[in-house]
Amino acid sequence: MVDVTASTLQVAIEVFATAAFALSGLIAGARKKLDAFGVFVVTGVAAFGGGTLRDVLLDRRPFFWVEHANWIWLMLCVCMLAMFFMRHKHIQLTERAILIPDALGLGLYAALGTQITLQQQLPLIVCTLMGVMTAVFGGVLRDIFCNEIPKAFSDYQPYAVIAFLGGLLVWLLNQLGAASWICIFIPATLVTLLRILAIYFAWRLPGWKTESN
Repeated sequence: MVDVTASTLQVAIEVFATAAFALSGLIAGARKKLDAFGVFVVTGVAAFGGGTLRDVLLDRRPFFWVEHANWIWLMLCVCMLAMFFMRHKHIQLTERAILIPDALGLGLYAALGTQITLQQQLPLIVCTLMGVMTAVFGGVLRDIFCNEIPKAFSDYQPYAVIAFLGGLLVWLLNQLGAASWICIFIPATLVTLLRILAIYFAWRLPGWKTESN
């Protein structure tokens, strides 16, 4: 199969990852009964927060949402239409409705963030952590803006750990000389599936033990 050029692949993956996290932000804002502007802000920080932090730390310009500003207009329209539709149909959103788009965004952004950083020939640990920040930071901002303790820090389920493992797999596939789309697609799929399995089977990470426990 013909390898996809790096720039085309990265834009495509960023679009899908942005859409997935935007959906999670939209659902979170709607669940909190925010007004139209509030839902738009939560949707935006969930969609662009992780990628923007990555690009700031790597000094990459322009940012994705600056270079593709039409996505902001599209997101605004979708937020308005979604709020009208959900209110008109009296749709009740549960917390679990956020989990699938969040898992998909986690996988895509973890793989993409690591791949982008590897292209700058930085150390393995830096590349992997950049992938984790790209994948996690948008969801953290989403929860903070919704006045919640970020689930990535508080629910004891593997989240950042899964993203970290996905980043390591991206590095390994690059070392093996795999095509660009394989280096992103396989880790992204694995991270997404592991996150869904962690939710379904209620996997837990060790927590701090205190005397009050």
